[in-house]
Amino acid sequence: MTEWIPDVLGDEFQQLTLDLGSDEQGPVVATLVRALPAEPDLWKRIRGRWPLLDGVDVLYVHGWSDYFFQKRLARFWTSRGARFFALDLRKYGRSLRDGQTPGYVADLATYDEDIGAALDAMGRGKGGTESARRLVLLGHSTGGLTLSLWASRHPDAADAVILNSPWLEFQFAPARAAIAPMVELQARIRPMEAAPQVDLGFYTRAQQEVADPDDPMEVNPLWRPAQTMAVYAGWLHAILSGHKTVAAGLAITAPVCVLLSSRFVPPTRWSDELTAADSVLVVDDIARAALRLGTSVTVERIDGALHDVFLSRHDAREDAYRRLERWVTGWRAAT
Repeated sequence: MTEWIPDVLGDEFQQLTLDLGSDEQGPVVATLVRALPAEPDLWKRIRGRWPLLDGVDVLYVHGWSDYFFQKRLARFWTSRGARFFALDLRKYGRSLRDGQTPGYVADLATYDEDIGAALDAMGRGKGGTESARRLVLLGHSTGGLTLSLWASRHPDAADAVILNSPWLEFQFAPARAAIAPMVELQARIRPMEAAPQVDLGFYTRAQQEVADPDDPMEVNPLWRPAQTMAVYAGWLHAILSGHKTVAAGLAITAPVCVLLSSRFVPPTRWSDELTAADSVLVVDDIARAALRLGTSVTVERIDGALHDVFLSRHDAREDAYRRLERWVTGWRAAT
């Protein structure tokens, strides 16, 4: 394992390269980012006032055509005593290497290797259970789907699962059953055939329109392009297979919190409505699918939120953090 080195996000963060072997495109790595903890308040500890999330590890996984860059999200956890880690999956962001197809996998279970390596580097063992510290999984969009499937396959690993607009169902759910056989056939015959680009860049524009000057974020456009990365048949088949598994019902034993926008607006043309709604996922379908994740699921609907609720305009963003605080406080109090 290589050494922790300074990260592109600055002094508060470090990164570790995780060697995952090779595939047909060459060496494969994932990248684990950690937020350095704030200085402990010794006076509070002397008085017996331990941080709310002392003894908690958080592992964040990003969405499609994305990577980790949200400093404030990390600070939310570290300011409450948790250790925060974020994983740039293979062929995304910090982990993308020359000659690789960005974001491509043919099976979401492939990411078991990335997650296992991250947990091992966090001192939890490859399965995540070799530690007395509690584990919170935090995933956005495709990362939310990936972590949901992983948590269901590893029922004793996570103590809580928090999902930020998880991609649990295909856009317009009835279409999934209709297109799945065609996508499966195409994935077997021509897995690297790219679908036409349908993203007009409106979601990126909406984020720029509502950006908070008091919470600035610098984004690398090579790692997070204005229009999403190319979608290939093999990757889409993996996503649809994940959706089918969710629809059949998962068995996540840990409590789950799902944060969603209150409404969906299709991104067919630009309008100001896109700055106060999810323009990526049909949120009502996601809310219904969320109830199939496990036996304890909370769904939080946030008025005015974007697809990434923590990148919404100021009021919706603050509401998202308040709801996260409330849920985490209740979860911690019950453990």
